Amino acid sequence: MPLVMAPVDTEMEVKKISADEKTKKHLRELGIAESCKLTLLSASPKGVIVIVKEGRLCLDGALARKILVA
Repeated sequence: MPLVMAPVDTEMEVKKISADEKTKKHLRELGIAESCKLTLLSASPKGVIVIVKEGRLCLDGALARKILVA
């Protein structure tokens, strides 16, 4: 399921990132890559806030729809 539809306060694993290579590289630098764990703190159509490792990140809604989690 897309990250924007994931349940709040549940640890999820990134299964696939459907973005171009430049965006994937940037996400990897932020700590988001396939098979990494993250927790969704809040979600809205405009964006999401996630916990990755020890930090919080805010992602645009369009980008969050390209990150598939399970």
